Amino acid sequence: MISRNEILETIGMIDQQHLDIRTVTMGISLLDCADEDMEKACAKVREKICRRADRLVETADRIQREYGIPIVNKRLSVTPVALVAAASAGEDYVPFAKAMDAAAKACGVNFIGGFSALVQKGCTAADLKLIRSIPRALTETDVVCASVNVGSTRAGIDMDAVAEMGRVIKQTAALSADRQGVACSKLVVFANAVEDNPFMAGAFHGVGEAECVINVGVSGPGVVSHALKSCRGEPFDVVAETVKKTAFRITRMGELVAQEASRRLGVPFGIVDLSLAPTPAVGDSVADILEEMGLASVGAPGTTAALALLNDAVKKGGVMASSHVGGLSGAFIPVSEDAGMIRGAERGSLTIEKLEAMTCVCSVGLDMIAVPGDTSAETISAIIADEAAIGVVNNKTTAVRLIPAPGLKVGDRLEMGGLFGSAPVMAVKPWSSDAFIARGGRIPAPLHSLKN
Repeated sequence: MISRNEILETIGMIDQQHLDIRTVTMGISLLDCADEDMEKACAKVREKICRRADRLVETADRIQREYGIPIVNKRLSVTPVALVAAASAGEDYVPFAKAMDAAAKACGVNFIGGFSALVQKGCTAADLKLIRSIPRALTETDVVCASVNVGSTRAGIDMDAVAEMGRVIKQTAALSADRQGVACSKLVVFANAVEDNPFMAGAFHGVGEAECVINVGVSGPGVVSHALKSCRGEPFDVVAETVKKTAFRITRMGELVAQEASRRLGVPFGIVDLSLAPTPAVGDSVADILEEMGLASVGAPGTTAALALLNDAVKKGGVMASSHVGGLSGAFIPVSEDAGMIRGAERGSLTIEKLEAMTCVCSVGLDMIAVPGDTSAETISAIIADEAAIGVVNNKTTAVRLIPAPGLKVGDRLEMGGLFGSAPVMAVKPWSSDAFIARGGRIPAPLHSLKN
């Protein structure tokens, strides 16, 4: 049971340190919506989403009022659409994205994820059709998010899919050029994607999940940063212990909200994702935590070690607070969504190469990074391949969310607003990877994947 004292203890964190429930996400299986007739399948998708999620926003709002805990986003995730749409005849799967968009808007949620394909070992005809539908799907809808898993530790990396995703990202940017390519912010390319991630844009409802579940994502970079002020000059053992205790308190709040939402909606509780997800707000930054450990600027030597400590301590504290920790659970480093990361990129201490090194020890990957609009599809694919390799070899989730902003160059700023914030356009190495990407095929799984 969660005590009243624990609830009261969090009030100060909520009022002064940006602690919040970043998202309550309902996952919905759409496997029973498959139909040879695409129009009928889309109608089933709309009906099921609306039926299952009709009280999600109302319930989350009531919990927020009763407990005084901010719940920033209410979201939905669905079965990877490539699996559902495979039975339907049609030139593309854009109608499924529009059905998802209409249903999400009817339910009043912020985003819906799951316009997705899992192609780590190769593409089916349906997978390829979905992937090639992504540019139109994301530019012709408002709240739909897409993801594609191109690698896993067990399967290796599908380099044909990697090459295709470079082209898809460029096409998505071109179709949304009037908004400087912002539609790309709704597209994630994964390695080792997890089935219960509540965070966008990579959320989908995995095939191993129940019919319908509630997953909660908590966030409190400001709380951790504030806590570390009390141990300035102390050794790293004390720093790690402080982060663990803080993560425990944050996760307990997420557990409370998840249990309440599950009970009131009559839907099983899935997981609490205890990722530290920053916002552009001052004082709500993962970079600030790293600098509080003694770095003059995020990106300075020592940044990767500091991030490794943070990520590990967050997980250790969180797993003691909930029996069902899942999702990504750690520290996010999205450039556009973190005021401290933006500062580091603007002053030059933070580069794409340093961010790539940091992704070896954090929860996700190269996230919300704006690059020059003339960056080639092959270069984008090569960046995806590098990041996927980190995930595959290290048996962890990694991802890429790049925005090749049309018309912008290094030093310009891409303004997106809201939680997406703004991103300084970062430099990409000018040397070509065209011949590397043109090889295609599959990079084999590492030897340590053979664990049976």
